[in-house]
Amino acid sequence: MKKPISFQFVIVLMTALLCTNAWAQVTTPRTPSPAAKISQTIGISTVTVNYSRPSVKGREVWGKLVPYGWNVQAFGAGNSAPWRAGANENTTIEFSHPAKVAGQDVPAGIYGLFFVINADDSGEVILSKDHRSWGSFFYNASQDQLRSKITVRSNPSTELLTYDFMNLTKNSGELVLNWEKKQFPVTIEFAVDEIVMANAAEELKSSTGFTPFGFSSAANYALQNNVNLDKGLAWIDQALAQSQTFAFKNIKAGILRKQGKTTEADQIMSEAVVSGNEAEINIYGYQLLNQGQHDKAIEVLTTNTKRYPNSANAFDSLGEAYAMKGDKPNAIKNFKKSLSMNPPAAVRANSEKFMQQLGAK
Repeated sequence: MKKPISFQFVIVLMTALLCTNAWAQVTTPRTPSPAAKISQTIGISTVTVNYSRPSVKGREVWGKLVPYGWNVQAFGAGNSAPWRAGANENTTIEFSHPAKVAGQDVPAGIYGLFFVINADDSGEVILSKDHRSWGSFFYNASQDQLRSKITVRSNPSTELLTYDFMNLTKNSGELVLNWEKKQFPVTIEFAVDEIVMANAAEELKSSTGFTPFGFSSAANYALQNNVNLDKGLAWIDQALAQSQTFAFKNIKAGILRKQGKTTEADQIMSEAVVSGNEAEINIYGYQLLNQGQHDKAIEVLTTNTKRYPNSANAFDSLGEAYAMKGDKPNAIKNFKKSLSMNPPAAVRANSEKFMQQLGAK
C-alpha cells in the first residue's frame, strides 16, 4: 500500500523547485540596455569590445546621469570609481596580441574598460585587470593595468551608446565611444610586422609548412614590408628547395636587392627569364618599369616578343616600355605591330590610347 505524501513534503518540494527556477531561467531579451559587441582587425590582431547600450531618452547625461570626475559608489565596495563606459556588467575590451593603448604598453588579454569625463571635457581611460565585476561598484584601483589622459570631443548626437573604430591605418586605429553629443577617443596600436613575422614562424611549423607556398608567402611579406629580410631569405630558400618557380626566384631576387646584393639578384632573374612563360616575363618587365629600370625592362620585354612573336600583348607591353623611356619612334612601331595583330579589346584599347598620346596615326 502506497503511503500518502505529506503536506509538509509538498511545501518543501515546491520551495526547492521555485528556488531552482530562480537560477535556471530561459534567455530573454535584455532591456532597456541591450548587449552589443564590436570587433576590429588591425593587421592580424583583433580588438573586441563587449558592452551594454543605454539610451539618452531625453535625460541630461554629462554631469548628471554620468557624474563628472570620480564618484563614490553607494553600493558594492563604496569606493571612488570611474564610469563603467556603458551599462550593466563591466564593459570589456580584449586584445589578441600585445598592444599600445593611448601610448602605453598593454599585454594581450581582457580588461574592464572605464572612462572619466570632467566638466572641461578632459578625461581619462582606464583598463582594469578585474574585468568580471558588475559595472563600477567593485572597482579597485590596485587592479589598474592602464590610466591615460584623453580629451573628450564634441560629436553629432547619438541616442544609443555606440562603440566604433575609425582612422584605421596599417598599424593602428582609434576606438571611440559615442553617446549623446560626446566622443571618447582611444588610440590603439599593434607592432603589426613583428606580430605577422612571429605568427608566420609558428604557422610554418604546422601543415602550412608542408608546401613551398607557405614559405614563399612569408618571404614575400618580409620583402613587401622590408622587415627581417634575413629571415625572409631563409624562407624563400626553403620554398626554392621544393620548387624552382619564376615567382619564387623573383621574391628571392627582390630580397637580395633590398640587401644591396644587386649582382646576385640580376643573375637569379636572368636564369628565371630563360624558363619563364609569357605572363611571368611580362609581369617582371612592368616590375622593372615601376623601379625606373627602363633599359632592363625593354631587354626583358623584347625577349617576350621574340619568344612569342604572335602575341599582340607582348608588343603592346614593349611599346609601353619605350613610351615610358621617352623613345617615341620605337614605342609607335611596337604599338602599330600590336594593332596589326587583331589584339584583344583591352590590348587594343591600351595601344590606341598610347598612339593617341604620342600623336601617331
